Amino acid sequence: MAQFRTFAPDVEVKGDAMLSLLDGMGTYRTMAKQFLSDNDIVDLQAGRWYSQQAWLDAFRNIHDSVGPTLLFTIGTKIPHNAQFPKEIDDLEKALQAIDVAYHMNHRIAGKSMFDPATGRMLEGIGHYGYEKTGDRIITMTCRNPYPCDFDRGIIDAMAKMYKPAGSLFIKVKHDDERPCRKRGGDACTYRVEW
Repeated sequence: MAQFRTFAPDVEVKGDAMLSLLDGMGTYRTMAKQFLSDNDIVDLQAGRWYSQQAWLDAFRNIHDSVGPTLLFTIGTKIPHNAQFPKEIDDLEKALQAIDVAYHMNHRIAGKSMFDPATGRMLEGIGHYGYEKTGDRIITMTCRNPYPCDFDRGIIDAMAKMYKPAGSLFIKVKHDDERPCRKRGGDACTYRVEW
């Protein structure tokens, strides 16, 4: 399970989340639109659904032609564009909500991956795992088809948005001792410390 390859052929992503690509590329919106149109994503709009594989192909093109730093930047825009649960008010809830938001913004064969009314989450697209591994350490394990640097950007943005009061810093670091999707692994692991 390497990055850039969807888990199922009929997975779709909500346009709201995909607008992060345009925001992340800032003044290079024309280039961003070209990356999307090169992968058959045209007229990107909030509320509409698009092929996840096409979006992953656009990410691969960005990675290959611009680099992983831009994927990180695009990831930092996800919390500002994608649909997230409303009851987030601290760091732990914020990091746990990433998996819920991931499922809220994806569907398979027209079926939503998360039902907010029941809290029921469907399987098939992977997860953003959360584990509190120390007094001020949270370990996030991302087992999904998105690029490693993009996921680090999402986690970094959520951690900074909900940094605990009184904390001087918050740090998100890729755990290089564990498998990585860049090296063909099934998941990437990040440590959040404050």
